[in-house]
Amino acid sequence: MRDLVTLSHIEGGIALITIANPPVNALSRELLEQLGRRIEEAAAAPGCRALVLCAAGRTFVCGADITQLDQPITAANDAFNPVMDLIESLPKPVVCAMHGMALGGGLELAMACHYRIAHAQTRMGLPEVTLGILPGAGGTQRLPRLAGAKAALDMISTGRMIDADTALALGLIDGLTAQSDAAQAGLEHARHILEQGLPPRPTRGLAVDSGGLDAEALKQALDTAGRNTTHPAARAIVECIQAAITLPFSQGRELEGRLFEACRASDTSAALRHLFFAEREAAKLPGIPSSLQRRPIHHIGVIGAGTMGRGIIMNFLDAGISSVLVDANRDALENGVAQIRKTYESRVARGRISAARSEAALALLAPSLDYADLGQCDLVIEAVFEDMDVKTAVCRQLGMICKPGAIIASNTSTLDVDALARASGRPGDFLGMHFFSPAHVMRLLEIVRGRGTLPEVLATVNALAKTLRKVSVISGVCYGFIGNRMLESYLRETDFLLMEGATPRQIDQAIEEAGLAMGPCRMLDMAGIDVAAKVLLEQGKAGIRPSDPAYRAVVGRLFERGRLGQKNHLGYYRYEGRDAIEDPEVAMLCEALARQHGIARRDHISNSEIFERCLFPLINEGCRILEEGIAYRTGDIDIVWTKGYGFPDHRGGPLFMADRIGLPTILERLAHYSRAQGNEHGYWTPADLLAAHAASGRPLSQWQAPAPTHEPA
Repeated sequence: MRDLVTLSHIEGGIALITIANPPVNALSRELLEQLGRRIEEAAAAPGCRALVLCAAGRTFVCGADITQLDQPITAANDAFNPVMDLIESLPKPVVCAMHGMALGGGLELAMACHYRIAHAQTRMGLPEVTLGILPGAGGTQRLPRLAGAKAALDMISTGRMIDADTALALGLIDGLTAQSDAAQAGLEHARHILEQGLPPRPTRGLAVDSGGLDAEALKQALDTAGRNTTHPAARAIVECIQAAITLPFSQGRELEGRLFEACRASDTSAALRHLFFAEREAAKLPGIPSSLQRRPIHHIGVIGAGTMGRGIIMNFLDAGISSVLVDANRDALENGVAQIRKTYESRVARGRISAARSEAALALLAPSLDYADLGQCDLVIEAVFEDMDVKTAVCRQLGMICKPGAIIASNTSTLDVDALARASGRPGDFLGMHFFSPAHVMRLLEIVRGRGTLPEVLATVNALAKTLRKVSVISGVCYGFIGNRMLESYLRETDFLLMEGATPRQIDQAIEEAGLAMGPCRMLDMAGIDVAAKVLLEQGKAGIRPSDPAYRAVVGRLFERGRLGQKNHLGYYRYEGRDAIEDPEVAMLCEALARQHGIARRDHISNSEIFERCLFPLINEGCRILEEGIAYRTGDIDIVWTKGYGFPDHRGGPLFMADRIGLPTILERLAHYSRAQGNEHGYWTPADLLAAHAASGRPLSQWQAPAPTHEPA
């Protein structure tokens, strides 16, 4: 067994206990057992008068080992609270010295100590709510006793981190240090305590400052949290804070333990933990060693000063990377720069950033009308109109202009990246970088690996995504990549349901009640009916549009009628200001299309049918994407849909949800709709992978992709 906790005896009767479990000193059961033993050894040592607890490496403790949350936590296997109780009950002062971050179980451990100091740059928080749980090692009871109930409720219910200055003002810590060596700072503080004759100060014995959280305020908080039916931790947290105010510590912590276990066992927590690990896995590149040399990216260029281009370039400005924005149209370029400046001014006005930071970012921006100014860029991203001919011409030009070793990327959301790579003449240096709109806000980045993309290019852009604070997912080349390819089946059924008699509002409500941020009709109106129609046109040009004449017929007819969505107040809905109002003209349009295509109209379509017909084909298409090697992992697909398409986190993504629903159930419903709707065009044919997993009883989460190959350019 390796030493995760070390004990050193220092002169003056102070014992130094150091946690060493890199990279983030996560608290596993093994570590906690060792910590308990080291504390007992230190306390029993002759001459020991005080203890200092610190951590080695770049940070204090960043929480518990989340992999161990799959098992129930009971009194018999609870490794946390016995250690907390041991520390708190010691008759000798215990000082905790923090640096880096103190999160989750790490902050709970610190709060069990009698005194706390932190480096001035330390950040602290209890982010358990983001995993659908609450602090389970006394955090809901100790934090109110140190920082007050109101601050505790805010910190725990939001999961937000606070800085060291705020922690000091709240009373969470006793002092700040500028020393980079946390151990030495802790030892100095312990000597000060001994010199002053200060006694141990158990947190559990402190009174709670309710901070204005009276009975009525707590009732309102409970009512509000209770309405959040998808996140049981929301109400549980308020109940625990109420217990901290009204009950003895032991009873409050007992309640915390029961509610923690109930939340841990919930579907919501399982989904959120799945997404947590999926996001970590998505950053890994199978078949590419982490030691592979990345290309330096110091200077980038973006072509196109429209909505996407300016959103993309702001990511680089925010990251401190000098950037050239090129547009051949002077008016478009000037407007693009003005909009970028306006966005930064808005951030300053809202207190999001300082004026100095805004000006520093804008100073990195170099607008240009000349493609030649891209010649010294390390990376160039084209963000021109989503038209294959236009993008092909741009990529051909970039292949001639860009310096050797420069990476060339397309922001296409659907088009053939391999064809664009061939046009550039430099397929090894080429890939897709599909940002989501608004690009400076949305965290998802689909990185599209072409057939000839060099591993070092893929690794460079994947690492760059982290610099840009994006969540990156790697996709292979196919129409629409991961997200938009799956979206097609979802939108296909939306139009069929409309022609069969459902209304836009009914479809949107059914989907939004399932937890998605926005139903398909509202989404298309916001994105633009003209954009959707352009996608259909490009499908036809590429020869990949289904031969079914009824395919996406509603969106096509809306475009023909000049209904472009919110931009001209007419789409699937009619708009009065921000209000979407159902329009009889759309109902008549759908009825006429049904007659034209021989689609039977129905008086009643249930919400459950809408849910199944929109989402089960989407799941089926996700399975095909896995079969074809377009996505590396099931979790990658779930990340794309939760980060980029408004799929609810509490459902864990479409493929996680599929496992929860049951693959045999989904397979049976696909067969049902094949019989009911007909399957001439293969819309309801199950993916082989889905059928195989349904037959074997293996969840999709257990699917393993074959090792990818990276072909030379």
